[in-house]
Amino acid sequence: MFKLSLLCVAAVLFVASQEAHGKMTCKLPQVQIPDDWITMVSPCTKKMKEQVQEELTAAMTYFAMGAHFSKDTVNRPGFAKIFFDSASEERDHAIKIIGYLLMRGGLTKDISQLIRDPVCKYIYNLCYITFISCFIIYIYLQQPLSETWADGLSALKDALKLEAHVTRKIRDIATTCEEPGREGQDFNDYHLVDWLTGDFLTEQYEGQRDLAGKISNLGKMLEAHGALGEFLFDKKLLSGASV
Repeated sequence: MFKLSLLCVAAVLFVASQEAHGKMTCKLPQVQIPDDWITMVSPCTKKMKEQVQEELTAAMTYFAMGAHFSKDTVNRPGFAKIFFDSASEERDHAIKIIGYLLMRGGLTKDISQLIRDPVCKYIYNLCYITFISCFIIYIYLQQPLSETWADGLSALKDALKLEAHVTRKIRDIATTCEEPGREGQDFNDYHLVDWLTGDFLTEQYEGQRDLAGKISNLGKMLEAHGALGEFLFDKKLLSGASV
């Protein structure tokens, strides 16, 4: 139902864009810009674009977790809070990667190809909507890895597995971009690798350790106090206390 609503919005955008396109057309001559500054090789660019998808999938999974624990039948606001916060972080990661690609000239053309969801791609080609509009629609069309969890402990375990998966993907980018020259090309993209290790990997490792600690503590509380243990743990999460 939600996707149908989005498609209806897209249809409205299509009609509006068609009317605007007919009334107001501005054509500028193609400017030939030297491409010497574009030093990212295609394997690195491809991996970075793929990472955008990974970050958005993680974001939607965390959104699903937050929504699940916000339900009145579950009512764990502390868990909902940390998962919604994590969703925002993953979305911000996707935006940062797009920003880096733009800075390095990795998105100077075929921007729509970054968004691989077939529905959004169709909307993009049909409606001439902007990249940002399609990016927003894509976020909401992207599917989470799951939608329900038995309890807080199982959600934390899934979150840790998800973070470990994202970390491996980031390390794959670094490995690809550190490979020696192939076919006469220089693959040692030191700046990209340094940016990833400085901006992403440290945060990933710290996040994984935090989740592992939460899993350990909640497991002990469940063993000692049963369902009351999860209730007390949730209150700690909601207050922002270290657990």
